[in-house]
Amino acid sequence: MRTYRLERPEIVLTQAPVPEPGPGEILVRVHAAALNKRDLLILDGAYSLPARPGVIPLSDGAGEVVAAGPGVTRFRAGDRVMGSYWPRWHDGRLRPELVDQPGCTLDGMLTEYALLDEQAAVAVPEHLGWAEAATLPCAALTAWTSLTAGGALLPGRTVVTLGTGGVSLFAVQFARLAGCRVIVTTSRTEHSDRLKALGADHVIDYTATPQWGGRVRELTGGRGADLVVDTAGPATIDQSVRAAGLYGEVVVLITRDAARDHLAISHEAYASSLATLRRVFVGNRTDLEDMCAAVAAAGLRPVIDRTFTDVPDAYRHYREGSPFGKVVIEL
Repeated sequence: MRTYRLERPEIVLTQAPVPEPGPGEILVRVHAAALNKRDLLILDGAYSLPARPGVIPLSDGAGEVVAAGPGVTRFRAGDRVMGSYWPRWHDGRLRPELVDQPGCTLDGMLTEYALLDEQAAVAVPEHLGWAEAATLPCAALTAWTSLTAGGALLPGRTVVTLGTGGVSLFAVQFARLAGCRVIVTTSRTEHSDRLKALGADHVIDYTATPQWGGRVRELTGGRGADLVVDTAGPATIDQSVRAAGLYGEVVVLITRDAARDHLAISHEAYASSLATLRRVFVGNRTDLEDMCAAVAAAGLRPVIDRTFTDVPDAYRHYREGSPFGKVVIEL
């Protein structure tokens, strides 16, 4: 089979025998895999979790079960599945002994055939194609838990999302499904119509309005947002806090910022509300199953920027192309 390995500074195509599933394992013919920000950090040697040398990259992928090992009961040949971002975290809280991740410390999904523990797989919503399904395990689930893990997000509440990356676009879609008002900040004003078609009520150009936290308050009649999903961290945290309502929440999804090595919130912003800062780290398998049920019930379709068959081209476009939505590799 064709399989890719991490050999910094490159992803290298290799040949390997098709593995056989052992007890409790399923063999999946992978049809599509998707890139996330963490995959660039892993390639650059900048990720917080050290990657295993020669590991198969990418946490996200979807495919068809072609064989099942002894004792498997959750799936059978022909089932359509995706892998979980945290193969050993099935429910409850994340614990240190569960932190292994595919594409980093465990082999990932950038391969023709992948071995998965049956407990680490989740059924693909029936209406989705392979490329669409491959986008769900990391970005979509991060957006889902950002919106749901803090408690019930009721219809009529205001959600703010930042930018046009995968997590942000899923957050727009999920917030709209929940009946929320959605405000998006972006520098790419040419995408305003596309954002509004996804469910955004207002789009703020943060280059023209760098103090966009104040603009959020204006749009909400001074009340502020109930939830801000901050995907930029160091560059935006002060404005996110300013945008949040008195008892709002700011979900901080920290990404590496070469210009800043810490989060800085001004005293003025901190004193302006009683907002809560919350962290999420994707989500567990039960969260993924709950999210997939919602995706299926709503007929939601992920936003795909482009699909590739050439792996270096896909990585290059993801790094340099400012994609609107997800970048997917078809295998």
